[in-house]
Amino acid sequence: MCLAIPGRVVELDGNRAVVDFGGVRQEVDVSLLEDVEEGDWVIVHTGFAIQKLDEEEARASLEIWEEVLKHIEEELENDTSGVREKARPSDP
Repeated sequence: MCLAIPGRVVELDGNRAVVDFGGVRQEVDVSLLEDVEEGDWVIVHTGFAIQKLDEEEARASLEIWEEVLKHIEEELENDTSGVREKARPSDP
């Protein structure tokens, strides 16, 4: 499964780029794409940029992800089954 979260290219050195995912930066290979420039939005899978997006597409996708995460957080807050407690690692 590929989680298609867009990131913005902030540095470029040949076929290597640093992509920013909301403050988390990752070095990726951009050799599968043509004409990648700093400021471009890309989708990254297993360390490779696989698609370029325009800013409007990227922003729309990020808004959807924010809604998904908000929903997950609300579900965890309202969890009465104890799943959240079971998922926490026990203290040593």
